[in-house]
Amino acid sequence: MTGPGTNTYLLGREQVAVIDPGPLDAGHTDAILRQVEAPVRWILATHTHPDHSPGVKALAAATGAEVLGRPAPTRGPQDQTFKPDRVLEHDALIECPEFSLRAVHTPGHASNHLCYVLEDERMIFTGDHIMNGSTVVIAPPDGDMTAYIQSLKLLKEYDLQSIAPGHGDTMDSPQEVVDWIVEHRYQREEKVLRSVRKLGDADLQELVAVVYDDVNRLLHGVAKLSLEAHLIKLLEDGQVIRSGQHWRPGGD
Repeated sequence: MTGPGTNTYLLGREQVAVIDPGPLDAGHTDAILRQVEAPVRWILATHTHPDHSPGVKALAAATGAEVLGRPAPTRGPQDQTFKPDRVLEHDALIECPEFSLRAVHTPGHASNHLCYVLEDERMIFTGDHIMNGSTVVIAPPDGDMTAYIQSLKLLKEYDLQSIAPGHGDTMDSPQEVVDWIVEHRYQREEKVLRSVRKLGDADLQELVAVVYDDVNRLLHGVAKLSLEAHLIKLLEDGQVIRSGQHWRPGGD
């Protein structure tokens, strides 16, 4: 599910910041260490899913760098080994003579998710908030579709020129990318609502076959996670009703 793998970004020449050291993989950690030619001062995680932050501990042990980010939630598959030396709040700033990096709290894919804006370059490191090549899975209970869409819209308040995602190649035109993702999510939400109304009373297995009929059936197991996140949003909006494992139309 990580496509070409997890991207790790190195910033700076005199003092280095490492964003997302990746999974617990000695080869990945060694590759990072081979690339740096100056002391690693900071190690930052966008979030604590197993493909992004487990490598922090080994890299911190090898470099003595300060670990920055937000603690792992207790719900869902999270890296509980991640222990930040400094917890970053929204709008926190990491500065040195070479660069200025601003933290942006973007819950949705994960409640502790942070993006980082490299201000002079107008580049944003998006972790799994935005990926290149696929849409992001929103997996309850820690994943939250309402929060995710709000966090996407938040990015439009920043003057950005490019996106450096956690997976895939960098992307231009951030405003257009965000608009496309938000519209895609709304279109999927509308299809979820139509499907609930059509079926009348259905569980996730029945719904995923209808809502994600445009997606390879091999991916329906993962699609059910985002489907449930859409349904929870519709439940909060009063559009559907939940009864045990079944969903049916609500509202008017």
